[in-house]
Amino acid sequence: MLDAAREAVEFGAGSQPEDLVEKRVLALALVRSIEIIGEAASRVSQDLRAAYPEVPWGDILGNAQPADSRVFRGGSGPGLRHLGIRSPPLIVQLERILS
Repeated sequence: MLDAAREAVEFGAGSQPEDLVEKRVLALALVRSIEIIGEAASRVSQDLRAAYPEVPWGDILGNAQPADSRVFRGGSGPGLRHLGIRSPPLIVQLERILS
């Protein structure tokens, strides 16, 4: 999860949501990173999730399934909204868990 979150931030650095329409490779890279984060989160035990309620597990788990076409219409998909707003805090939260 941590690696994929870091990669997503790196991939998206300097990009705007509208760039996702024009830069399909960027959009696909971000979508896949979101899916990887969601897939990994689905393997986190309930006990660990309960121990770290500040992590938005529900939002993350909602991204475990392949993204739909909303992602490519101006970045309005829920996964990209969460990625753009929450990835840096998610990275900090995961680093705390792993330390």
